[in-house]
Amino acid sequence: MSIKENYNIAKQQYEKWDVDVDEAIEKLKQVPISIHCWQGDDISGFEVNKQELSGGIDVTGNYPGKARNPQELRMDLEKALSLIPGKHRVNLHAIYAETDGEAVDRDELKPKHFENWVNWAKEHGLGLDFNPTLFSHEKSDDGLTLSHPDKEIRDFWIKHCIASREIGEYFGKELGTPSLTNIWIPDGYKDIPSDRLTPRARLKDALDEIFSVNIDEKHNLDALESKLFGIGSEAYVVGSHEFYLNYSLKNNKLCLLDTGHYHPTEVVSNKISSMLLFNEKLALHVSRPVRWDSDHVIVLDDELREIGLEIVRNGALDKVMIGLDFFDASINRVAAWTIGTRNMIKSLLYALLLPNEQLKQLQEEGNFTRRLALMEEFKTYPFGAIWDYYCDVMNVPVNESWLNEVEKYEEAIMSKRN
Repeated sequence: MSIKENYNIAKQQYEKWDVDVDEAIEKLKQVPISIHCWQGDDISGFEVNKQELSGGIDVTGNYPGKARNPQELRMDLEKALSLIPGKHRVNLHAIYAETDGEAVDRDELKPKHFENWVNWAKEHGLGLDFNPTLFSHEKSDDGLTLSHPDKEIRDFWIKHCIASREIGEYFGKELGTPSLTNIWIPDGYKDIPSDRLTPRARLKDALDEIFSVNIDEKHNLDALESKLFGIGSEAYVVGSHEFYLNYSLKNNKLCLLDTGHYHPTEVVSNKISSMLLFNEKLALHVSRPVRWDSDHVIVLDDELREIGLEIVRNGALDKVMIGLDFFDASINRVAAWTIGTRNMIKSLLYALLLPNEQLKQLQEEGNFTRRLALMEEFKTYPFGAIWDYYCDVMNVPVNESWLNEVEKYEEAIMSKRN
């Protein structure tokens, strides 16, 4: 049978439960995923004085063909985007500035250093998001940045974050869609601190100074990203979840939840509903931790499905800003983007195809038997036929056929890179 015939049969099964499949597809078309550029080059960036990775970040693997310059990175992103249904965004770090061979330190970055990215985004109808890069720099070698006891170092990073917000504002003005500028810092201590308060007080003051510079929220949205622990900060992280949760609420900033930044028994899906009650918007970095914040490529596992469900069943498709954050150098990098982003979109489609209102009502009535039975039965409903149809109408490869495109691209382009 054809894709359309399979779709029509599957559609009839969902419609028995008053699920409007066509409406679900139309909603899905409107949801942008912010695809992180750093999967394409193992977070190397393009700084003239390039530093080794630091700040508790590690990329493992040596699969050939990574992007070596901005042109190759954009070319690879274009290839991935051609295999992913929908219109999306690209998320940049400050280290992806283009300075024409001039050594420009991070506190001196300007919008002009990202003009090529903006022109490219305009050409492809993309939004851009941004992140200051507070790692892999000589002024972050001791693991402290915005909470550093040395005011000179602290001021350097404050200037960098202010510059980054101005770059985000530039993106928003030029592209007609607000940029999400997200601050994450690696600050913390390997062993038990003797003073937890003072570094956090310095971080609070630094953030106050950063946000004292007026940036138009029509063009730029500020977010803060917490972490539980990292390599070299196992005992204490200055920017904890509680710190940023309180700071964000008090100062009207977005709280960004990274799915790898919590205890292994914590899940972000369980936090989304609580966050939505007290925040107009919420930001996510969706990754896959394997025993720690290992940033594996996301798969369609229980937690990813549950994240999609929490966004959809709470009517939050326009309130949750979904970004991805994984990096795997052991597999083809274009394939990594494609697998991860398609899975994120699949989780949303899966959620849109559930009879969510009926399931809510069963819970309210205390009919937990029927609720559980239906939730389990829907796991084997013909979701795949709906997904194939969605890919087909969005003019991207259906099922695993996208892999043929990646393999051809690897042979023709990526394999030629040293």
